[in-house]
Amino acid sequence: MRISFNTKFNQGLNGILDTQRRLLRAQDQMIKQTKILTPADDPSGSAKVLGVGQNLSQLAQFEQNGISVKNNLGVEETVLTSARTAMDRARLLALSAGNGSYSESEREAVANELEGIQQQLFDLMNSRNVEGGFLFSGFQDSVQAFSLDASTGKYVFNGDDGRKSLQVSPGVTLPVNDSGKKVFDSVQVRPEPGAAVISVPGPTSATINVVNQAQFDNFYRNNYDKLNPADNTFNIELTAPSNYEITRGGVALVPPVTGAYTSGEPISFNGLEIIISGPAGAGQVDFDLPEPERTNILNSISELMAALRVPGPTDDAYQSKIAKAIGEIDAASTSVASTRSSIGGRINVLDSINGSNADLEILAKQYQADLAEVDFSKVIADLTKEETALQAVQQTFSSITNISLFDYIR
Repeated sequence: MRISFNTKFNQGLNGILDTQRRLLRAQDQMIKQTKILTPADDPSGSAKVLGVGQNLSQLAQFEQNGISVKNNLGVEETVLTSARTAMDRARLLALSAGNGSYSESEREAVANELEGIQQQLFDLMNSRNVEGGFLFSGFQDSVQAFSLDASTGKYVFNGDDGRKSLQVSPGVTLPVNDSGKKVFDSVQVRPEPGAAVISVPGPTSATINVVNQAQFDNFYRNNYDKLNPADNTFNIELTAPSNYEITRGGVALVPPVTGAYTSGEPISFNGLEIIISGPAGAGQVDFDLPEPERTNILNSISELMAALRVPGPTDDAYQSKIAKAIGEIDAASTSVASTRSSIGGRINVLDSINGSNADLEILAKQYQADLAEVDFSKVIADLTKEETALQAVQQTFSSITNISLFDYIR
């Protein structure tokens, strides 16, 4: 069989190119550390590796979300710890201010310290998170959470009650913040009865005071009617010859509340002391249960400072305002403590999930390695073999292409 020069050349060149391709493949496997360079190498294995890679990317995103959640919650916990410390100090000052022997200058000194605490709390309640947004503004983190309304002198909340959340596992989403509306702006104002009003002529004067706040608070919780406002009006009817009966919206209570009326003598009713002056036998005095009101610790401290700065000796009204402030500070402290507990619970859940995600990541990487990771001892052997083969085929090609009929003509 006659072999032409072109045939020899093409066969030799194809041998070199095939050997180079095998060599380059071995080199790529070494560099990329994978035995699946293209989907055609192992279609089934390639699909599995792609799925594992997507799973690992998701786990990496969960890890980043977890870091963000933990950082934000850490900032919030630090802020709330400082706020609770300031509230505890405010409560201690309020208790000390209840000492009736304090002079005006001593009460002013207490008010001045409370003013500093109020400013500290104002700054804490307007803290920013790790991304620079306002921590307690809910979804509206570009809006300052609390500000002073100059027209009313009250501190108001400007955000919303939303909570941002991040997904930290396929089935778990954790809030990264708490709204200041829930934490600070939901302090229940201690209820006080409305002013005594002479609705039927007869009495010459009437006053009403809270003498047992706990008893009145319980009465208020059980009797305030938000659906029928008329039921929130109580009446003290003076009946002949010298008695009284307390009714609700003109309807007798069950059981009836009655007693002997003496002008100027107190009438006790569910923690209240009602004093009516005037002739017996006719007339009526009314008072209302106020609508529930919520405020924040800043306004509670403002009211406390105002009470402390009233000149003159202290009286029952002063002591009532001190007790009211203490109750509201306690409510604010409880809210902060509850939120801190919630943060601790979220951090514990996050730590547990992070541990599970780390275990899943290890398993996924192990499976990915089993599917595609190159065997270095094998690929090194293949690389050496192909390098040797390439040298051999190159030498053979060179020798064969240099052979000519003229070499045998002498």
